[in-house]
Amino acid sequence: MPTNPRFLVLGATAKTGRRVAEKLIALGHDVRAVSRSTTPAFDWTDPTTWDDVLRDRDAVYVTFQPDLAVPGSDDIIASFAKRALMHGAKRIVMLSGRGEEAAHRAEDALRHSGADATVLRANWFFQNFNEDLFLPYIQQGTLALPAGDTPEPFVDANDIAECAVACLLDQVHIGKTYELSGPSAVTFADVTEMISSVANHPVSFVAITVDELDAGLEADGMPDEVRGLIRYLFSEVLDGRNSQPTSDIYEILGRQPNSLRNFVEEAAKTGIWDVAKRA
Repeated sequence: MPTNPRFLVLGATAKTGRRVAEKLIALGHDVRAVSRSTTPAFDWTDPTTWDDVLRDRDAVYVTFQPDLAVPGSDDIIASFAKRALMHGAKRIVMLSGRGEEAAHRAEDALRHSGADATVLRANWFFQNFNEDLFLPYIQQGTLALPAGDTPEPFVDANDIAECAVACLLDQVHIGKTYELSGPSAVTFADVTEMISSVANHPVSFVAITVDELDAGLEADGMPDEVRGLIRYLFSEVLDGRNSQPTSDIYEILGRQPNSLRNFVEEAAKTGIWDVAKRA
């Protein structure tokens, strides 16, 4: 890779893509961060948008929408990697989901593409609780999920982004697959209890079935593809397979990952969870 590599970051408005772009820019790098709403635009479903964003780039941070577990994502990743190599962007770091066996085909497609690849498999993000997905339910005071008592070592998207930047900049990470988790595993009920206590905003956790969750998402207007993905995550992936925290963030960064409590304390200061109460 050149001494002064030029980076392409996909998912410019997404949780990790936005943070990866910000961190690379802060380090003084040439960064092109794209999404469907940028100019030039990038759309996974429209390969005619790929060439403009890949031109004059040396390395790429890949986040796939809606998820690598979606059928057909392996073919899309293979096609994108081939196109990236044609443009000279050989270094590719891709975000994946920890424990998502359905995503392994897409990971393998990248590894077999000829790219200098690194795969980052992440647990559920802290930021699902304060940026989207679960936020409106927490603001309303009830989070109902088919999560039961399965613990999850939730992870900070900032830590993921910092790991992605480290992997993009250091060739020692080429060919590796990392599993990124937070330092400890807690249940969704534990998270709502922590938010209630720290933010002084009562939030109840209610255990429901996957079918009940799906019906609620349908009523909320959630697209079928996203609903199917959420069913998959809660019915198969959240079965305890990811409950053990890993040391991979420490291996990459030389420090411990951020704790959930620290995240909750910082997020509570913004008042994000009190929006509905104030309204």
